[in-house]
Amino acid sequence: MSTVNKLPPNWSWVKLGDVCETTSGGTPSRKNPKYYDGKIPWIKSGELNYNTIQDSEEKVTKEALENSNAKIFPKGTLLIALYGATVGRLAILGINATTNQAIAAIFTPSNLLNKFLYWFLFSYREKLLKQRIGGAQPNISQATLRNIPIPLPPIPEQKKIVEKIEELFSGLDSGVASLKKAKELVRLYRQSVLTAAFSGKLTTNKTPTVNGGINNEQLIIKNEKEKNNSSLPTGWKWVKTSDIIEHIDNGYTPKANLMSSGNGEIPFIKVYNLTFDGRLDFTKTPTFISNETHKKNLKRSITIPNDVLINIVGPPLGKVSIVPDSHKEWNINQAIVRFRPNKNITSKFLSYYLQNPNTMKWLESTSRATAGQYNIRVSTCREIPIPQISVNEQHQIVSEIEKRFSEADNLEKAIDDSLEKSEALRQSILSRAFSGKLV
Repeated sequence: MSTVNKLPPNWSWVKLGDVCETTSGGTPSRKNPKYYDGKIPWIKSGELNYNTIQDSEEKVTKEALENSNAKIFPKGTLLIALYGATVGRLAILGINATTNQAIAAIFTPSNLLNKFLYWFLFSYREKLLKQRIGGAQPNISQATLRNIPIPLPPIPEQKKIVEKIEELFSGLDSGVASLKKAKELVRLYRQSVLTAAFSGKLTTNKTPTVNGGINNEQLIIKNEKEKNNSSLPTGWKWVKTSDIIEHIDNGYTPKANLMSSGNGEIPFIKVYNLTFDGRLDFTKTPTFISNETHKKNLKRSITIPNDVLINIVGPPLGKVSIVPDSHKEWNINQAIVRFRPNKNITSKFLSYYLQNPNTMKWLESTSRATAGQYNIRVSTCREIPIPQISVNEQHQIVSEIEKRFSEADNLEKAIDDSLEKSEALRQSILSRAFSGKLV
């Protein structure tokens, strides 16, 4: 215990396993489906989310418990996940239930409140994650769990600490909820800007602006019934994308042995590299093909800087990216369509137009949906209604969009900073709580 912090005189350090009983659940054999046709709640680690569990995704029979050496844990039992990505997640049983083997049940003695231990383990999760061992599914053992050092104050102080943590966290949670709502309003504001831009309102000052901050009224999108075939300003006219863009094609995915990860000759773009804001993120699992494959097998889908890409398989649809100039040539897979701008249309104008909510609604309404998956034909991408306007006005519209987006970005950054400060304050509260400085 010499490595832990000094505590108030009436507190003491104990190991979790010295004061608490711990055990784990079990998983009945899946070979017998009747085991999962019972009435006993059976909790999996994915259901632990810092919550009070009132029900389970699956229920098992009494025979299933006997088969797996599992047992029923009483209401109020503290649960902690031991395996994989959920390690350290907590929950308290609001019902009598059993669990799988990836969950440990912790039974606290009379001198340790389970809510006090809950909040301490909540504060300890980052340290617990560093103690995981194993390969694809790293885990912690019950031995590791039992060795966790716990600060133990008298019961009256435990109660005060729990009450104070929950009081302060309630206020923080309310503030975080408001910040997240504000962030969603910023997202809606961006959509309203795009909707206004491609109905001609941005360049005629008929759309909300961000002067001195964005208020709620400016952030709310009106329930407009405008569609892509609606009326347009004087000098604009509806055309199809193929009328003004010659090269609109999708890619092709070569055999796995023709692709390499991390580095290579020609960068090969997949849907997960596309984003929702016009950027291409090739830092995410970069894939490459050889120059021979690029020139021979995938010649049709050679992609160059300033091409505009959109995914045609979803959900989600609506990922749009402009190809950067970090490589002279790229290539794309079959789930991506490439639009090549020309003298009639600029990359940024086209990118923003494809991100426009009305454009996405049109694409979704004309796509084929099978088993919850959207599939848009390449031919449909050549039929997208788009306003034909001068390149000069395209530049003006892009400038107006980016001016408003820049202000929205600043507001979103301020929100994100506040969210980070909220999380830092949460950790500070816990640190003070378990060093005897909160109450």
